Amino acid sequence: MSKKLFLIIGAPGSGKTTDAQIIAERNPDTIVHFSTGEMLRQEVASGSELGAEIESYISKGRLVPLKIVIDTIISAIRQTDREIILIDGFPRSEEQMFELDKILFLQSDIELASVIEVRVSEEVARERILGRAQEAEVRRSDDSEEVFNDRMKIYTEPLPTIQKFYEEKSLLRVIDGERGIDEIVDEMEKFIKERAI
Repeated sequence: MSKKLFLIIGAPGSGKTTDAQIIAERNPDTIVHFSTGEMLRQEVASGSELGAEIESYISKGRLVPLKIVIDTIISAIRQTDREIILIDGFPRSEEQMFELDKILFLQSDIELASVIEVRVSEEVARERILGRAQEAEVRRSDDSEEVFNDRMKIYTEPLPTIQKFYEEKSLLRVIDGERGIDEIVDEMEKFIKERAI
């Protein structure tokens, strides 16, 4: 039986990571949630050959090459015993999208079930990220206006191409991320379960 992969994308402040975490926590026997950074760290911790290669880049402060990131994603999916996998924040670029598509095409045991976009306006994203910074006693280093603008630009530039690519494959599902978290999570969870059957 093939494992079902759901990619969850959204602007900084869209809540995509929290949504995915809650869904995985509610369904511990069937659903697992990963972020790409976490997968890389797990692979390093496993002591595998791939992990050692990742560590050689991270320790020098260099970006891990795309092919290795994708290999790590495939490796993490293979190693989990859960049949539904949620990965948030990927793909972030056209290059990542095309490379993942190419590799998934060769996997008979992993199926990309859907790409879920948690959609929020730039105003809402800005308010959530910068508002959070003002409330917090300690500012997170990425909670400045300038950093937010950069992150937003990195997210929105490749977005139309990513949306069109998955729309044409009938894989894109857009969820309104400006509602309360319970509503968003309930809609996303229901969709994932229906789509994974």
